[in-house]
Amino acid sequence: MRQDLTGMASVDPGLSEARLLSVLDTAVDGICVIDETGRILTLNRACERLFGYTAAEAVGENVRMLMPESYAGRHDNFLSSYLTTGERKIIGYGREVVARHKNGREFPMELSVGEVKSPEGRQFVGIMRDLRPRKIQEERLNRMQSQLVHFARVNAMDEMGAAIAHELNQPLTAVMLYLQAISRKLGTSEADPDGRLSDILGKAVREAQRAGQIIQRMRQFVENREAERRSTNVEALIDEALELVLLGQYTLSVSVVRDDEEDLPPVDVDPVQIQQILVNLIRNALEVVKDAEERWIRISSHRDGDDVVIEVADSGPGIPQANLRNLFRAFSSTKKKGLGLGLAISKSIAQSHGGDLSVDAGGDGRGAIFTLKLPLDSGDGMLAEA
Repeated sequence: MRQDLTGMASVDPGLSEARLLSVLDTAVDGICVIDETGRILTLNRACERLFGYTAAEAVGENVRMLMPESYAGRHDNFLSSYLTTGERKIIGYGREVVARHKNGREFPMELSVGEVKSPEGRQFVGIMRDLRPRKIQEERLNRMQSQLVHFARVNAMDEMGAAIAHELNQPLTAVMLYLQAISRKLGTSEADPDGRLSDILGKAVREAQRAGQIIQRMRQFVENREAERRSTNVEALIDEALELVLLGQYTLSVSVVRDDEEDLPPVDVDPVQIQQILVNLIRNALEVVKDAEERWIRISSHRDGDDVVIEVADSGPGIPQANLRNLFRAFSSTKKKGLGLGLAISKSIAQSHGGDLSVDAGGDGRGAIFTLKLPLDSGDGMLAEA
């Protein structure tokens, strides 16, 4: 600091410049300053990391070096047009552009440009942010959302297929028996002298039998699916299920607590199917706590003998005793929306893996706890089928 003639403190220009450079170099975003000819005046450290050039290499060069050819060839014209007409196309606005690294690789970048008038002339400050991490995350979230929708659709159709097959099989059997009875009665009467009615009834019986066989095959296909099992890390399963579920905005006010036992051994499961169970349990837990005074869910995992146990607890009101009887049955949902398939499918999947899904209903101020039990990996890559 120094004193001017009025006795007021003034800032040393050298100190001020050093302070400014220090601020620029600590900025997370890339900052580049150019003059009105497009010549680079300042390139901070974030820009060095972003583009691969050092400040010594870039300062004094045209900013076109940071752009792909398709942009670089037009940049000087854009700059000249703005200086002449004052018509803004990017200055004062933010937009997504494509940048070029020193190695020639192109990447998406968010760019905002501001104008500064200095004693040396007009200067332009560009603030840049690498969009690659965000793009990768968005793509991953989109894939996971699509996967979640696919899980729900496939499993819902599987359970509906089994239920429909069961329900349709009985009336089809009755129709077939009625047709056979009519056919026998007709054969002993004189009402069908040329046999045409008997022929038609015979065709109807065969079609009813064919429909029954199709439904039976569909039911066997749904109920006896072959799972693609492999040795799977339990914590990774929970992590992926949580990531799938915690995409909705309603989850932002809910605290998710993890309590995993260290060094849990792997389980031999179809990870897609077990993820579907966890997704159902976590989504249900988030749904019941959204109106609770305390909003949290706790997911814990530990070993219990030859099993790994995963528990999903919530701070909700618990499950009424009247709902417990049909809790794991299909089409018994108490929700206004939904078919009540989630828990039925989940229990079926757990049992098909040699495990189980059960519930402590809670109540009296205590939330429910769902317990998923899965057998440990046997060591040979495939558990013996029950």
